[in-house]
Amino acid sequence: QVQLVESGGGLVQAGGSLRLSCAASGRTLTTMGWFRQAPGKEREFVASTWSGAYTYYADSVKGRFTISRDNAKNTVYLQMNILKPEDTAVYYCAGSIRATMIQSESEYNYWGQGTQVTVSS
Repeated sequence: QVQLVESGGGLVQAGGSLRLSCAASGRTLTTMGWFRQAPGKEREFVASTWSGAYTYYADSVKGRFTISRDNAKNTVYLQMNILKPEDTAVYYCAGSIRATMIQSESEYNYWGQGTQVTVSS
């Protein structure tokens, strides 16, 4: 079976950085993405990639977050810099068997359990 496991979440002060990791097991997934859900809000798209050349970011994180992938380790990362309190959320790793830039939850076949990121003022 395909399994995605996130790690790296935690508590950080505003302006700080965190790097989330998503370790994948099972079949290789073509597209990997990150979503997040803040208290009282719907889950929203954060970033995705299906190759080193194709990356997509939500406007709210563009210039601060970077998604990357280590194929040898079958792991995807989300480097988060200049964190803001508004970034506080549960972050979910997701994967798709297709190459896609569609920023929709329905596009993804597999999901991790989520990891909490809390940014304090």
